[in-house]
Amino acid sequence: MCPGPKKNTQPAAVSPSAPQPGYRVPEGGFGWVVVLAATWCNGSIFGIQNSFGILFLMFLKEMENQNDPSLRFKTAWIGALSMGMIFFCSPVVSIFTDRLGCRKTAMGGATVAFIGLLSSSFTKSLELRYFTYGILFGCGSSFAFQPSLVILGHYFRCHLGLANGVMTAGSSVFSITMPLFLKKIGDALGLAHTLQILSVFLFIQILLSLTYKPLLPLPVAEGGKTNTTKCPKCFHPYRRYLNLRVFRKVTYRVWAFGVATAVLGYFVPYVHLMNHVKKEFGETEKNWILLVCIGASSGVGRLAFGKIGDCIPGPKKIYLQVVSFWVLGIMSIMIPLCNVFEGLIAVCIFLGLCDGCSITIMAPIAFELVGPQEASQAIGFLLGLMAIPMTAGPPIAD
Repeated sequence: MCPGPKKNTQPAAVSPSAPQPGYRVPEGGFGWVVVLAATWCNGSIFGIQNSFGILFLMFLKEMENQNDPSLRFKTAWIGALSMGMIFFCSPVVSIFTDRLGCRKTAMGGATVAFIGLLSSSFTKSLELRYFTYGILFGCGSSFAFQPSLVILGHYFRCHLGLANGVMTAGSSVFSITMPLFLKKIGDALGLAHTLQILSVFLFIQILLSLTYKPLLPLPVAEGGKTNTTKCPKCFHPYRRYLNLRVFRKVTYRVWAFGVATAVLGYFVPYVHLMNHVKKEFGETEKNWILLVCIGASSGVGRLAFGKIGDCIPGPKKIYLQVVSFWVLGIMSIMIPLCNVFEGLIAVCIFLGLCDGCSITIMAPIAFELVGPQEASQAIGFLLGLMAIPMTAGPPIAD
């Protein structure tokens, strides 16, 4: 349990993740409304991204009359570009977040993502979808997603892991239901109308971004009374653009480049799992169950490991993330070795648990390593470093 603010009677070492002296983080209140809005943001974006395996088959079906042996490879780039842009744009998103604030950045990003997804429904050109779905939807998703990680730090510090766990676990509900949802509406309405319906999720996110009210921590006045001070930017009280000072911290450098290396195969199952099941087992009616298993177990993992992360002091949370990446890699290797469909379900459950762990504690680790004042840029650089391996992974694995 986090102690309340105390008056300092002598100089003491200050943890980089500690609040500014004289201020108290709300630890909830309106923050839980923000958590719900961030949950929708994460759920709508990554629910669609993680269900790309189903959209991938719909894209292939729409273009099956094309006599192109490399069609699967080219189509995989639509989803790979979209996921890659989420992370590639992250350093730029950090700058916008610091300058414009979480609310404006998230609203602008959700608008661009909405336009990209909607416009993808009006074309059958593979090259044009690289731009509309891959670039516009992916880039807009980045600008909508990253502020949802930063804004939680305005309302939570001691329970930041739990808040992230609730947000990401709630968003996993989308990952559980989205495959079945896409399967139903895809078969009934076709690809174009499916993309139009999905764009509505992003339109709702534009409105929910209004709840991203950026705050400085509450100042503790004499007599125990507090006053709320609004902040026009997220975390950085100074007008700085690109803060490379985070890389001066050796622990952050090692962690960031280590995570970037570990995610080369992260997105591969989400793109190729459905097609693998179709080839190996001939399953077309039950393949969506695998994505549901990943989503459900990921939700459990995010809640559980979010709470566990709060109990692990300081940067030692990194060890938990390292173990999750190890198991994640082993499970990915086991996918082609499964001879029965039930075995594949078991592998997907472990995939989801490890996914939930690695994602949930990412932001808390950043806060621990660099502190709240530089957390936005630290998260942005980390996600930017993850862009190239995550984009290249699915086409390489084809």
